[in-house]
Amino acid sequence: MNIFQAIAEALESLTANKMRSGLTILGIVIGVAAVIAMVSIGRGAEASITDSIQGIGTNVIFVFRGGSEDVRNPKPITLNDAEAIADPFQAPSVIAVAPMLTGNAKITVGGESTTTNISGVTPEYSSVRNYGVTEGEFVNESHMLGQASVVLLGPETAETLFGRKEGLVGESVRIEGQPFRVIGILESKGGSGFSNEDDIAIIPLTTAQVRLIRRSTRDRVDMLLVQAISAEAVPQASEEVSNILRTRHRTAIGADDFTILTQEDFLDTASTITNVLTIFLGGIAAISLLVGGIGIMNIMLVSVTERTREIGLRKAVGAHKADILVQFLAESSVLSLFGGLIGIALGWAIGAVVGEIAAANDAPITPRMGLDIVLLATLFSTAVGLFFGLYPANRAASLEPVEALRYE
Repeated sequence: MNIFQAIAEALESLTANKMRSGLTILGIVIGVAAVIAMVSIGRGAEASITDSIQGIGTNVIFVFRGGSEDVRNPKPITLNDAEAIADPFQAPSVIAVAPMLTGNAKITVGGESTTTNISGVTPEYSSVRNYGVTEGEFVNESHMLGQASVVLLGPETAETLFGRKEGLVGESVRIEGQPFRVIGILESKGGSGFSNEDDIAIIPLTTAQVRLIRRSTRDRVDMLLVQAISAEAVPQASEEVSNILRTRHRTAIGADDFTILTQEDFLDTASTITNVLTIFLGGIAAISLLVGGIGIMNIMLVSVTERTREIGLRKAVGAHKADILVQFLAESSVLSLFGGLIGIALGWAIGAVVGEIAAANDAPITPRMGLDIVLLATLFSTAVGLFFGLYPANRAASLEPVEALRYE
């Protein structure tokens, strides 16, 4: 029996029991659709996170207080540390340093209010983070020197407070009850939830120090953003920053009381997390395929029992064991293949619906279904059919003709 004849007979047999075949296929459809949807959504989430991190800049270094757990009483990061790192003689691979203070504050205007992330920054922050404004101006030196009560709003913050994103320069808002004048609206950076860079407010660092975000000492900051001369110079710049801080904080190598992170560190961490989640979700979805495979085995065993006399008759007229084996394997493979193809279409549709829902909720997740996922799902579903159809097929092929013909 050739393969085409086996497939034709398999289709004829399966169409004779349309309802049963359809219900059997359903298990494979759900399994394949779940695997494809989960993996494509996971890849979309990973791409969204990666794009967000890359938007920070490929040559930006983050410096925080605190090192290993063995270091007690770490010294704070200060403005003097920032000045030392900005010195071209001490750190020739660094072109700019932007100290920051960060916190949360309630902003109100009229009857509207929102609690958002507020950052105290210097003028260098704009170039280091590649932050532009759609209208108005960024924080400048005069704002710093005068401890000006001025603020830049993220587009989402502006929309929440005013219901628009344009024509807001000169408007007044209250931050923690204190009046501030809007001097600009920031360009959209995207993001959502805890990482939403469109829902922020930026004020001069000096203003934050004396009015909103007070620390134990006047020159203490929460973080330094260090810009290297190029992406290739980031490792060298990181080493220069580390040496400067070790000297200033008088710490030994391996006992740093500070942490330095680069874009690659963030990307590696994000990639690890999303890969684990994707594998976890894909594994859970694959259980549906296993259940579908068990369904195929169950139905094929029932089919063998129902067609025992047919099998005996075929063997009596000269059919070989291999012919019977191929026939039942073809039936199980056709079931799983059709289920896989329908599952691929359903998985793609689920991914598309999730993408639309995410877009409607301003969540930047676009499911990505690649050819490799489709091929993997198709091959896997076919393999499930072969694996779970092997035992029923072998059982059918092993029936003795005389016993099969006597079966009632």
